[in-house]
Parts: sequence; C-alpha cells; structure tokens
Amino acid sequence: MTGSEIERLIQLLARLPGLGPRSARRAALHLIKKKDELLVPLARAMGVAVDKIQLCSNCGNVDTINPCTICTDPRRDDTVLVVVEDVADLWALERATATRGRYHVLGGTLSPLDGIGPEDLFIAKLVERAGASEVSEVILAVNATVDGVTTAHYITDQIQGLDVAITRLAHGVPVGGELDYLDEGTLSAAMRSRTKF
Repeated sequence: MTGSEIERLIQLLARLPGLGPRSARRAALHLIKKKDELLVPLARAMGVAVDKIQLCSNCGNVDTINPCTICTDPRRDDTVLVVVEDVADLWALERATATRGRYHVLGGTLSPLDGIGPEDLFIAKLVERAGASEVSEVILAVNATVDGVTTAHYITDQIQGLDVAITRLAHGVPVGGELDYLDEGTLSAAMRSRTKF
C-alpha cells in the first residue's frame, strides 16, 4: 500500500492530539501532495524547533530564549503570579490578553491515581517564587477538574503562610450560555460564585 517512510509519517501524525489513524492518513497525504509548499517548510521548521525551543527555567513556558520573552518583559506586573497547569493554558490567557502578570507553569496536576505527586510538578519553585517580596497575589488559574481543584488546595496549603493573596478564576455560566444546556456542576459553581448586580 505505502512505503515504510510514509507509514512512519502517518504513525507519528496519529500520535498528535485530535488526530486518529484516519485523520493522520489524510494529513500525511495532504503534506505529500503539497511537498514543496508544506512538507519541506514543515520539516525545516521542526528541525529549527528541535534545536532552539527550550523550557524557561523561571516559569516553565516554552520559547527560543531562556528566560522566556514573558519573563524578560519589563512591562509585566511583578506583583501578580498566575499559576497554570500547562503551557497551552498560558497561551490561552495570553491570546485573551486576560492578564499582564507573570506566569508559573506547574507541568500538570496532582493525580495520585496516575502516580503524580508534588515532587513531579514545579510546586517547590512556585512556593519559592510566591515568597518573593514583590509578589502580592497568586492567581490559581487551574482547570475546574477534580485533579485541578486538588492541586489548587495543595498549593494553597503550601503558600498559606506567605504574605500573598490567593485567588482563583471564577467558575460558572459562560457569556452567551443558556442555563438549560449547562451541567449541574457548572450551575452550582455559578450559584456559589454569584456577584452583586
């Protein structure tokens, strides 16, 4: 059917989130058909990425410089530290221009069932950063999952004694959301987090 190199490409593409074997096959075929326009530039870009992209030793973001662009930006608010689970969450907040604070990427969430404990995440570094004299607020921007909430509680316990405010993202009804389509957990969180109108 196909050569081993093409099968290898399909297998690697199928490992990407959101791509199964059928989607990977279509993507591989599209790349092959547009070899000069897509496949060659993609291969070059990936080669550069392998050589240049690295984790920021300060916050855990990925960038081509260390410390990253966000950590070295003097326009950022040093008093606010936004804690996220993953780099994708950091990127989402940046796209939304939701904050001008500094970030801290945990690298996941606590999950005893999966064998992920505090030592497997960048929590110790977070406690160190939260204790810096300029930090006055730590925003826990973790997902509202069981593991995310567990992680938020653990972090709160770790930094409780420091002189910083600990806040979390609001949970509840999204803009444009209809109550009838929301799950019970979201409705309960929205009711508990209600604000004055």
